[in-house]
Amino acid sequence: MKLPSSSATELNKTDLKHFLKTQDFTKKELTDILELMAMLKQARKDNALPQLFKGKSVAMIFEQPSTRTRVSFETAATLLGGHGLFLSPKDIHLGAKESLQDTARVLSRMVDIIMARVDDHKTVAGLAEYASVPVVNGLCDWLHPTQIMADLFTMQEHLPAGKELSDLTVAFVGDATNVTSSLMFACTKFGMTFKHICPERFKAPQEWLNIAVTNCETSGGELIITEDTEQVAGCDIVIADSFYWFGQEDEKEIRLATFIPDYVVSEYLMAKAGPNAMFMHCLPANDQRECSREVMESPNSIIFDEAENRLTAQMAILVYFTHKHNIEPSAETLAAHKSRIEGFLNNL
Repeated sequence: MKLPSSSATELNKTDLKHFLKTQDFTKKELTDILELMAMLKQARKDNALPQLFKGKSVAMIFEQPSTRTRVSFETAATLLGGHGLFLSPKDIHLGAKESLQDTARVLSRMVDIIMARVDDHKTVAGLAEYASVPVVNGLCDWLHPTQIMADLFTMQEHLPAGKELSDLTVAFVGDATNVTSSLMFACTKFGMTFKHICPERFKAPQEWLNIAVTNCETSGGELIITEDTEQVAGCDIVIADSFYWFGQEDEKEIRLATFIPDYVVSEYLMAKAGPNAMFMHCLPANDQRECSREVMESPNSIIFDEAENRLTAQMAILVYFTHKHNIEPSAETLAAHKSRIEGFLNNL
């Protein structure tokens, strides 16, 4: 006897949303996610989280290791009543023994949402193309949207008196990383002034700048690309990131020689930004390279609030992208299945 699939493949794919990049969402939609984050964070603080992911599972695909991404998604699923399934390259044949298409289709039959932290954006985009459940980009070579939701929320929690997100001036000091691109797109979408302070050799590609400029035309934000570290003056937020990452090890020496010491976020550089400027970093941080330990431990550092908000972001993402597909059974349906199954078992 063949039964129809009981999995999420029964979803109407015309209503299916993936979270591959913040550019796919309006400012209003991103604001809705931020509001959901605030409610869930308060509920967690009150030990009163509703079980909005009860009975659900998230497949967590990792081509790259991560402390914050794995712990935050797995903990978020558990806190909300669900389950996180860790899939490393040793556990899954992603695009090797099994095609990307087949992997997406099989996982869609078994889980409710897929998170993928991958080497190449094409991989997570390919999963989204073939999956019939939401796919979340946990990081790729181009973007890091889950990190940026945590960053936006952290900025919102630490807004200067009388300011809104759109009033902020944010300086990213350092290489054109996947965090840079995601921050550039999100900040300009919200109408902020975004400054990328970076040596000419490692500045963001024109494709990124075009997206940010288009955002500014709609939002009223401003994009500034400069080599001048004096441009941190008057910024509300100063952000740092690693000067090299996976796949850039062969450039390590030239990168460090180019960025150090001028682009290290030091106490001296933070003083130029001003006494109220906050410091952020997605972590892990190579202190004494892209930033000093003194800055990380200063009263103006909000890096650990930022890290905690990865959990806040993941709770909201799991709920936001699965809640429309919830089907609550009636008491009668529950009772009927319970009676039938228990009756069968009792007669074994």
